[in-house]
Amino acid sequence: MGEPPSKRSKNSDGHFTTEKNGTTSTAYVKEDKNAGEQTTALIFSLPHSIGSLATALKPFEELQVNMKHIESRPSKSSKDMYDFFVECVDCDDSKLDGLVKLLNRHASSVQVCARNPPEDSLADHWFPRKISDLDKFANRILQYGGSEGGDLDADHPGFTDEKYRARRKYFADLAIKYRHGQPIPSVEYTEDEIKTWGAVYNGLKKLFPTHACKEHATVIPLLEEHCGYRENNIPQLEDISNFLKSCTGFRLRPVAGLLSSRDFLAGLAFRVFHATQYIRHGSKPYYTPEP
Repeated sequence: MGEPPSKRSKNSDGHFTTEKNGTTSTAYVKEDKNAGEQTTALIFSLPHSIGSLATALKPFEELQVNMKHIESRPSKSSKDMYDFFVECVDCDDSKLDGLVKLLNRHASSVQVCARNPPEDSLADHWFPRKISDLDKFANRILQYGGSEGGDLDADHPGFTDEKYRARRKYFADLAIKYRHGQPIPSVEYTEDEIKTWGAVYNGLKKLFPTHACKEHATVIPLLEEHCGYRENNIPQLEDISNFLKSCTGFRLRPVAGLLSSRDFLAGLAFRVFHATQYIRHGSKPYYTPEP
């Protein structure tokens, strides 16, 4: 059970590359320059069984790696698995390599997450003070939507589709380059993406009369009129963002993947809703493992 251990190497700029299942992703070790503390975040998946977490945490004790935070949630890849997010301190290169190797003996997957630090004396308690500060963490994501070919789980419908993985990387790159104040890049969607969108759109519209709340039923016609919502057209985030801002003061911002709850809520504090631009895989238009 479990996947082959990940291979990791350090680049000249201090970044790490993690190789797993033939794909490579970039991760970062967070360093608090003022406190001299390194903080590293990992996500690993374990079977939902008695003692599995206790066994998986033994490597932390053996390598004397101190955890400062841990949380769990049911895995979206399997109903019999749980995903654990762990943040640990003072985990140097050798300890991190050893930790990943030992965790792979018990976990079905191990991922070292990107955690970029803000450069101020309150790094551990930092929060955005103005809307442009969202640039500092918008790409500090827990799981990429397309980095280096997708970082898709093995059970994802598009995992073996190289064309789809490349497309996901394209969308992620657009989001990573985006900065506050810029117009959201327009996307020329493919025929397959429009077809998938159309299938989902028509399926949902049939359910609106019996399942949608009054507010949703009121807004959908407005989105169709002002933002181009229709079966054969995928609306652009910029058009939706401008419409939302005129009505509610909220706006959209492109993001490459899943943000932490803290960062997502920090965006909402400035009336910014982070949203991806990619379309789910066409082989299963009514299913996606993404939240």
